[in-house]
Formats: sequence, structure tokens, C-alpha cells
Amino acid sequence: MTGVLVTGGTGKTGSALVALLRDEDVPVRVAARNPPAGDPDPVRFDWTDPATFPAALRGVDRVFLVPPVRTTDPMPLVGPFLAEARRRGVRRVVLLGSAVVLPNAPGALEMAARVSSRPGWVVLRASGFMQNFLSPHPVGERIRRHGEIRTAAGDGRVGWIDARDIAAAAAALLTDPGAGPDDRRDHLLTGPQALSCHDAATIITARTGRPVRVVPVGTDDQVAANLAAGMPAQFAAALAAVEDGIRAGREDRISAAVPDLTGRPARTFAEFVEEHAAEWAEDGPAGTT
Repeated sequence: MTGVLVTGGTGKTGSALVALLRDEDVPVRVAARNPPAGDPDPVRFDWTDPATFPAALRGVDRVFLVPPVRTTDPMPLVGPFLAEARRRGVRRVVLLGSAVVLPNAPGALEMAARVSSRPGWVVLRASGFMQNFLSPHPVGERIRRHGEIRTAAGDGRVGWIDARDIAAAAAALLTDPGAGPDDRRDHLLTGPQALSCHDAATIITARTGRPVRVVPVGTDDQVAANLAAGMPAQFAAALAAVEDGIRAGREDRISAAVPDLTGRPARTFAEFVEEHAAEWAEDGPAGTT
């Protein structure tokens, strides 16, 4: 039997992808460190335990690959998995990569290059997730608790994308015998608009009635906040440095890949906010710290 292995199958993008594929009657195996109870084909999968790779890949010919998070060098963990996938004849890997390149972190670029070099294997370079503005993400949690967004990105803009649109693009590539328009092996995925944090705060305020303000902070402040959120030191520093690039305009990009791959427009941030309005309910007095 052939089918699709979805790593990160319980995450924001993975769970949406699983639902889309199963709606199309595509056999799906959900891989996770803690597989969901009651799933028809779950498998335990741990990036730090290569012994879990063969069982996850057995009997599948396509893979949605969500690399390990909170690391600046995923290749020591992902490399052996890709080698096992090649040995087992996996004909398509769709990698959930990032449009944002972490400073001084060549491992992610090496991983994307390794995937895109294989015939039929594809990289999705996704822009910032709209879901970052929701709890439990630190940005969303701060909005919910304090009514504010702290950022070192200034007025820099990002082409925020709904994770469900990423899942829809991945589903199209995993169910199509081609690799997408013009057989491309690398797709930049964004929403339909590039927005600053000020723009996002204005939309959330207008669509939910919950006042949200933007608090400018320095890069060092963001490093401290990332460390407080439990991120490893090197990753915390790299992620904070990304905001310097946003402020400089390096992430102000829009692509048509979502409609090209899925046949429908990408969701706007305003649509996303309206759908999730209740999730910004105020826990305490806005402005408390």
C-alpha cells in the first residue's frame, strides 16, 4: 500500500493536511512523538531517535516533512531521515521550509537544497504564520493577556499566511503526479498582503473590538523574551535577529503560489481575524505586564 506520511501530524499545518488528504481518501499515516489516540494509522516518530524512522516510512511513497523546531541546524537530525526515505524509494517529499532565513544558520538552507535536488521532491518556503497571533504562541499569548504586540521589526512587513493555506498547497503537491506549475521544486508561500505588526494590531482591534497596541522594543529585548519562552540560546538570538531583516524590508514579499497550486485565493488576515475573534478574549487588564 502506498500513502502519505505526515510528520508533525498533530501540529497546525500537519493536522490540517491530514484532514484534507483523508477527505480525498488518501491513505495517511500520522507521525508524532505522542501519536493521537484513536487515529487509524498513527506511528511514534521522534527526530532524536532514528530507530523510529523505518516504521514511519514503511509502505508510504510520499512524505510531508516538518523539520525539528527551535534549532538553527536541523541537518544532523533530518539528514538520516532523508537518506532512509531515499533507500525506501519515496517518490515525493514536500518540505515545510521557511521564507525567513535565520542569520548564521546554514543548516536550513542545506536541508532545502538537499530536498530540492531530488526529482519530485519539493520545498515550500512559508512566510510567517497568521496563527502566531493566537495563543499559545508567545505573540498571541501576549495579545490575549496584555493587549499588545512587542516587536523590534518597526514598520517592516511580512506576507503572513494561514497555516491551512500551506496545508492546501502541500495537499495539492502530494496528490498531483507533477511537482506543481512548471514542475518547480521550490515555492514561496505567502498570504495576499504584506502587513506590519501595526497593520495586524489595527485589524485585530477593528474586527474584534479588543484594543491591541504595538510596543517597540530592541533586538536584545526580543532575545530575552525568547529565552523566557524556553527557546535555546542560539535559536532565541537568531529568531530575534530576523526582526532586523523584517525592519529592513527583506520579508516584504508576496507570491501567487497558493492560488496557483490550490486554485483558490489565499485567506486574508482580516478573514483570519474574523474567524478567530473569540480567541483574543481579554484575560486581564490590557496593558498589565
